[in-house]
Amino acid sequence: MGVDPRQVLAGVLTVTMFVMLGDMIKRDHFDTVQPAVHDTSKAVEHTIASVAKGVDGPWKEDGVTLKPCWKKQVFEEADESLGYVTFSLTNGPEYHVSQIADAVVVARQLRATLVIPDIRGSEPGDRRNFDDVYDVDKFVTSLDGVVKVVKSQPKISARNLAVVKVPNRVTEEYIADNIETVFKTKGNIRLVTYFPSVNMKKDKERTDTDSVACLAMLGTLEPQTEVREVVDSMIDRLKTLSKKSNGQFVAIDLRVDILEKKGCHKNGGSGSKSCYSPQDIAFFLRKLGFEKDTTVYVTQTKWHSSLDALKDFFPKTYTKESIMPMENKEKFLNSDTTEFEKVIDYYICSESDVFVPAISGLFYANVAGKRIASGKTQILVPADIPTPTAAPEEFVSSYVTKKNHFAYSCFC
Repeated sequence: MGVDPRQVLAGVLTVTMFVMLGDMIKRDHFDTVQPAVHDTSKAVEHTIASVAKGVDGPWKEDGVTLKPCWKKQVFEEADESLGYVTFSLTNGPEYHVSQIADAVVVARQLRATLVIPDIRGSEPGDRRNFDDVYDVDKFVTSLDGVVKVVKSQPKISARNLAVVKVPNRVTEEYIADNIETVFKTKGNIRLVTYFPSVNMKKDKERTDTDSVACLAMLGTLEPQTEVREVVDSMIDRLKTLSKKSNGQFVAIDLRVDILEKKGCHKNGGSGSKSCYSPQDIAFFLRKLGFEKDTTVYVTQTKWHSSLDALKDFFPKTYTKESIMPMENKEKFLNSDTTEFEKVIDYYICSESDVFVPAISGLFYANVAGKRIASGKTQILVPADIPTPTAAPEEFVSSYVTKKNHFAYSCFC
């Protein structure tokens, strides 16, 4: 009796999600924040934006929007597909961009046809179509000539399909050593990406796959029209609430369930931490000079009592529930899945004037990549500040100050 590939896939996905969660909890750490050296070197000038004119306090102007510097590697028309690569998106948009990149790199090297993925949640049956969340036409068009893409999955028997696990940021060598033979034998593969690390630092040397990975990670995914409109309406609302700071607002990745798993509600202590409590963040922002009337957005969907400590310092603190238009709440907040909530958070944090990752991990890393590309480099990494005041420049993410994020391999 043949093995149902769907049963195999379900088992692999379940194990992989637990591995991802373990990596998030055990391995995620902020880079150590080093006090800034107060000189005026060109490196500092280009990474730390100047203070906005007419605005008091720690707000900075956005930097220059960077341009893609990857070369779109196009196949010749004569190249024929040798089989199919299928996969699913899981665990939210910060994982999706990495899963997309790995699938495109693999399909490109194998000269395979890429099947547009579905989107799966953590619960059985929690499944959405790609175009429920993302712009499918943008995805297909952006990959034109790079890999062949089809919108529907072909019927593939169990004997002709292999489930293959690949590490995030898969390399040509790994594909050659671990995937090519399986692909040639079976004819089709289904990828499951695992995350041995959540680090998004660029490699010391450019590789042949960088251009493909750059395009796939940073040039293929955009929210579909209805999701984009909701994000825009929420950003407009936050800007309206921020009149005293010229429409500027702070977005904080602060999710209570993750904080509880990491034990971050406890205050005190020193040294490197993987996450910070609402009270920690309140102290951090006030010491950097953010005023009491600063508008703050947190990625927590509904209000939680632990956020009171933040609201005491910044009364204009909001969750999705408090600023989303009423007519959108049923679909985007009260559905059986949190997929929409995660996507909304991802884009608001990518487009806010200031981003503060209270939780380290892939969300922080991939939001940083999108912000770097758009010149929004005011990414402030929390730390315990023993003094009453501090300069925001000392806490800008090292992804920016050292220009060591993978995005700097993609944008110039």
